[in-house]
Amino acid sequence: MSISCITPSLSAQRAEEIARSFDLRNLPQEFYANPYPIYDWLREHEPIRRMPDGSLFLTRHADLVSVYKDAQTFSSDKQAEFTPKYGAGSPLHEHHTTSLVFNDPPLHTRVRKIIMGALSRRAIAQMEAGLIALVNGLLDRIEEQGDGDLIEDFASAIPVEIIGNLLGIPHTDREPLRDWSLAILGALEPKLSREQEELGNSSVREFKSYLQGLVKERRQHPGDPEHDVLTRLIQSEAELTEIELLQNCIFILNAGHETTTNLIGNALIALQEHPQALSYLLSIHEHSAQEVRQQTTDFDRNSSIEARWDTAIDEFLRFESSNQLGNRRATYDFELGGQTYPAGTLLTLCIGAANRDPSVFTQANALQLDRSPNKHLAFGYGIHQCAGLSLARLEGRIAVSSFLQRFPDYQLTDQPVRGGRARFRGFLRAGFKIS
Repeated sequence: MSISCITPSLSAQRAEEIARSFDLRNLPQEFYANPYPIYDWLREHEPIRRMPDGSLFLTRHADLVSVYKDAQTFSSDKQAEFTPKYGAGSPLHEHHTTSLVFNDPPLHTRVRKIIMGALSRRAIAQMEAGLIALVNGLLDRIEEQGDGDLIEDFASAIPVEIIGNLLGIPHTDREPLRDWSLAILGALEPKLSREQEELGNSSVREFKSYLQGLVKERRQHPGDPEHDVLTRLIQSEAELTEIELLQNCIFILNAGHETTTNLIGNALIALQEHPQALSYLLSIHEHSAQEVRQQTTDFDRNSSIEARWDTAIDEFLRFESSNQLGNRRATYDFELGGQTYPAGTLLTLCIGAANRDPSVFTQANALQLDRSPNKHLAFGYGIHQCAGLSLARLEGRIAVSSFLQRFPDYQLTDQPVRGGRARFRGFLRAGFKIS
């Protein structure tokens, strides 16, 4: 297939038309296919955009950083927004107002500390061998078939297994995890249909019911708290209520699944649009072999290879941010861009736009896999920076590098299907074949 049509171009005139009437609750299909020309116009002409609902839409990197830094002024608590959206007492309301990401200290501090204990550098290093084995098993299956789907057969299968292992979910119980996650996160979209709301609520109910049984079993047969996040959470019940325990288990799956799936899928599909970037990655090991003559140990060589891959993964995260939007609510009057705004103002932080801000990134709309430094905001910033960022980078590096080493000549067989969401940018399907 032609690889030039994966991300369609948008004329400057059409981008301006969409930007001038920009409303997250009423977006045209062109936006979902390629939002970046619209973000470019907003960042240049209206970087603090007053939305029809009175909220602010921020697109400059510096503005996002200033909001992220000031957690006292800019709250992550979403009660005020989620109560009218979902209805008080609904499963979606209970979940999204209890999970780590939409809370402030002290709940945020307590839960993050527990989770981070299972995501230490040592713990993540111990996951690497199992992750490599998992990826190789998926690649073996693809090689037997001769083709597959980049998302269903590869990108989405990896984080589901990794998070399933962290929570100690039996393999026989993992089939519904991806669908639950997609439905719950899909309900975070700015415009929510009745069908999305019903599916999101039923997914929270089903997942919560499943977890209640799993928690009961784990209380009777605890796992190793150094690796089993669920056991760690259970043993910290003095600090967590039952609802906080269950809902943050759901959050761990959602946070670790969707963004990592998008990272891997976006990277492999972007390489089909950017053959020079693909050639660069395929040459990394060849260049590293030439450097061995000047290095004394395999550790030095492997560190060099991993460093280049880590740099490339960060660029994929910047170029196509898995999570495009964040939200805050002002608890005090504040100043931004020379204007004063009142307490209670809602803000949408456009990570996808900030990560292509030309004041921070040279050739911001170009994919440069050796970009350094790279001050992207794909993992957020400040106290809410992604707790699993090191694990996500590891999954991305091993998944993409192993795939390319095995199938350097892979080709898409049909037009990839995007997720059609504003908050999370990724693909649902992408058929491919191997040569």
